[in-house]
Amino acid sequence: MMRTIDVNEAIDNNPFGRFQWSVVALCALLLIVDGYDVFVAGTVLPTLIAEWGLTKPQAGALQAWALFGMMFGALAFGSLADRIGRKKGIAISFVLFTASTLLTGFASSPDQFKIFRFIAGLGCGGLMPNAVALMNEYAPKRLRSTIVALMFSGYSVGGMVAAGLGIGMIPQYGWKPMFFIAALPLLMLPLVLWKLPESLGFLIRQGQQEKARRIYAKIDPSTRLGNDDMLVFTETKGASASVAELFRHQRTLRTLMLWVAFFCCLLLVYLLSSWLPKVLQEAGYAERASLVSLFSLNFGGMVGAIAGGWLGDRFGLPKVVVGFFVAAALSIALIGFNLPAGLLFLTIFIAGATTIGTQILLYASVAQLYNLSVRSTGLGWASGVGRIGAIVGPTLGGVLLAQQLPLQQNFLIFAIPAAVSALAMLVFTISNARRVDAVLLAAA
Repeated sequence: MMRTIDVNEAIDNNPFGRFQWSVVALCALLLIVDGYDVFVAGTVLPTLIAEWGLTKPQAGALQAWALFGMMFGALAFGSLADRIGRKKGIAISFVLFTASTLLTGFASSPDQFKIFRFIAGLGCGGLMPNAVALMNEYAPKRLRSTIVALMFSGYSVGGMVAAGLGIGMIPQYGWKPMFFIAALPLLMLPLVLWKLPESLGFLIRQGQQEKARRIYAKIDPSTRLGNDDMLVFTETKGASASVAELFRHQRTLRTLMLWVAFFCCLLLVYLLSSWLPKVLQEAGYAERASLVSLFSLNFGGMVGAIAGGWLGDRFGLPKVVVGFFVAAALSIALIGFNLPAGLLFLTIFIAGATTIGTQILLYASVAQLYNLSVRSTGLGWASGVGRIGAIVGPTLGGVLLAQQLPLQQNFLIFAIPAAVSALAMLVFTISNARRVDAVLLAAA
């Protein structure tokens, strides 16, 4: 007798098992490499300024090339993966950014550096939305925010690795070996191709029932599937993977508010990660201490992501995100107040928790807003809009710092995007609550 099994329902009702933990581990490993690639640029920026005689606006523009690539990569690979599958999208992105990061170490001029960083950015931008979409699909609803945030904390670990290696390597060996190290993660590619599963929803939508059954058997080994049994994914039918779909079903205001929050949040993440070491060096801190600030920022990002995911599963992600952005505005403003070293690094830790960590919570918020058929598109476009903010961040930082404003005034200006994000997510939270109430009222 043929059975119809709802995969979504089964994932929600079954324990989170070894197979799903392996997906978390693989995606986290990929994001560690991704995070290293993104944050390594901030560790080498002071050295590049000295070696190539760059002005601060030129240095900010140099950083922006990778972020241009990330914007286009997020837009292109998010939509592409809805058509070719998450696994292929992730693998292509991974090879693209690791190979290009390796080649960056051979750059002998700012122009060569820009080209390699742009290509690396294409891959980095493509990996993030697809990894989030894949993990969101394999996580049960009750744990989704926590699991996605745990997986995405690998991004902050990558930043910590970049800062840690920079502390030990840059003073002795210069900046180039920081990029040569990117060759090592390419050894992971066979493991990714062998162990990373394809999206179940994608396989079902493509009619590949046999492949879907093999994966489902790993999620729920107690259920014996016959050749006649049919797997379904409740969200697979309906909407096409188009941008217009993101604004349907009364999602226009919520989509726009998420885009505002993404723009401002990524502006802050890349502003701080690009310029914090250089600003602290100019404020009188030694090179080693300035790189410790980048480690503190990313350690805060990891803790903030995991804590925020845990809180989000209990109190609702939008409320937690609003609170985090308020804390971000306060902590960033305080960095410029000539704090004692211990208090300064604590403040930077909080700023990292509430910017890098909140970026991860925003990805989880987008994944929960859209259904499967447009989830990668939604994540890709939100990430792409965020990348515009990421491009603005280092460039704005270079222009502002070239004005030689007082340190306190600079960081008060830097805190403004966090306040705007808090307001945008407050509007999103209210709109979301009204939509849920309307659905409940209609059902009653």
